[in-house]
Amino acid sequence: MRVRVIYRRDRYLRGSDHISFLREGWPAGRFTEPNEDFAHQHQDVRLVDGVQYGDLPEFCDFDYITRVALVNGAVLWSLAQAPGTPKGATVVTTNLTNDTTLRWQRGNEPDLAGYEVVWRETTAAEWQRVIPVGDVTEVTVDLSKDNVFFGVRAVDRDGHRSPVAFPRPGS
Repeated sequence: MRVRVIYRRDRYLRGSDHISFLREGWPAGRFTEPNEDFAHQHQDVRLVDGVQYGDLPEFCDFDYITRVALVNGAVLWSLAQAPGTPKGATVVTTNLTNDTTLRWQRGNEPDLAGYEVVWRETTAAEWQRVIPVGDVTEVTVDLSKDNVFFGVRAVDRDGHRSPVAFPRPGS
């Protein structure tokens, strides 16, 4: 199954359940079919001039729904195997330098192997570089905090990686 990440909160003129989670500060995402059938989605069930409208079982693609469920299961399994997202991630902004110091709290997972700093150009949608930094809670990277976006993620002994923590400015 081909999964694409769309960097938008939702589609035009409709919204999904994930928005209420985002408003409360919880991570959330949505799964949608890229080729929606607007006669059978986002419609009240009704019959107009012999045309059936509405989201009814006879219009569901159960093979597609099965594939979505398998992708969801794989994502949940992967997240369950990984260490937790680093807490308290900070990019030090107390002085003007051409390098960047990042700090975070160490996780308490027994199989935690260490951390990786990831970064990307401000115009890039996905992480472009990874810097393994080991089992530390502070690192200084030879890149300006003004020129790229940074993140920190945990890695366990089996190579499972946590979601990335976005550091906040601080000391």
